Amino acid sequence: MFDELEVTGRARTHVVQCDAPRFAAHPDVAAAFLRLRAAASPCAQRRSPATAMTTRLAPLPAPEGLRPALSGAAGRSPAEALHEASRDVTSCSGDNCAMLPSPTRVRFTKMQGAGNDFVVLDATREPLALGADEMRRLGDRRFGVGADQILVVERPTRPGVDFSYRIFNNTGDEVEHCGNGARCFARYVRDRGMTTRDTIRVQTVNNQLELHIQADGRVRVDMNAPRFEHADLPFDSAGLAPARVGDFETWPLGLGEGRSVEVAVLSMGNPHAVMRVDDVEHHPVALIGPLVEHHPRFVRRVNAGFMEVVSRTHIRLRVHERDAGETLACGTGACAAVVAGIRLGWLAACVDVDMHGGRLTVEWAGGADDSVFLTGPATTVFEGEIEL
Repeated sequence: MFDELEVTGRARTHVVQCDAPRFAAHPDVAAAFLRLRAAASPCAQRRSPATAMTTRLAPLPAPEGLRPALSGAAGRSPAEALHEASRDVTSCSGDNCAMLPSPTRVRFTKMQGAGNDFVVLDATREPLALGADEMRRLGDRRFGVGADQILVVERPTRPGVDFSYRIFNNTGDEVEHCGNGARCFARYVRDRGMTTRDTIRVQTVNNQLELHIQADGRVRVDMNAPRFEHADLPFDSAGLAPARVGDFETWPLGLGEGRSVEVAVLSMGNPHAVMRVDDVEHHPVALIGPLVEHHPRFVRRVNAGFMEVVSRTHIRLRVHERDAGETLACGTGACAAVVAGIRLGWLAACVDVDMHGGRLTVEWAGGADDSVFLTGPATTVFEGEIEL
């Protein structure tokens, strides 16, 4: 089946057709064709007339699978047709013309919390219809803005909260929770005058959080109580023999090639597996992290935390996050590590957590219903606009 585009250039009208399977093998020409089609896409609504748009294309080769056809194209190569139509695109026809919408310009704010970086988008005025491809583009450090995650600020959908927000990894997948992201969210809505409150209540996809902006500029987040039921992660412990340590247990995981680790598992609204190591700086996180993340006993995969206990009030931590790999900081990972360390008898109720991106402070009183509190910085890096 052919995709067909009629374009009017400075000198004449051309109809260009492409054979999609072969067309896909020539990304430069494909991109040119799609840009022309997107520029004139209003005509494909079949109710609105074509509108004049302007686009610029570089000279292009004429690959097999893209060919001139029908009236006005005689004797012209596809590349010539596209190039000639690169200015003053005024008309479009074809059943597939609406497959790609016109490029969308999106305002964004780049923020970071202890080096864990985010692209923040405001969807409180109107919904943002961005799919996984656009989220990946935003998160791409070479072809987009670059971030560990994308945060979308939205209006609340239930009473008792001030905002809602959604969290997407830079792979485009939506995730449940992010402590560093919550702090950046709080600074974002406060700094932009979207609220004047010091305490902000926000809903996520599976939780409700209370965020408090402190006088020193740091943000303290009520991360809610940790959850220890294996179904909350989920984690399949069938057939495993745990080691009882303190008031908790660790579970053996075979990683293949003679490797194994002992993990403490819990949920902070997202799944975590915490390991104690002697020297976190030189531990093979890049090797072990993905093996734990993708271990078949974690059906939805897991964040892998590597904790070095310095003292009862101080740990060093590295976290390999689902989809993102190792990040400079992970707020829920810091909470999970401290909670696990407290239950295992290694840590006190208030702990400083040093990560490559900076220091976070985690507090937990130790009761089953006690909330975990995470305190740390949140900073705006820059603002901008991107075409997606």
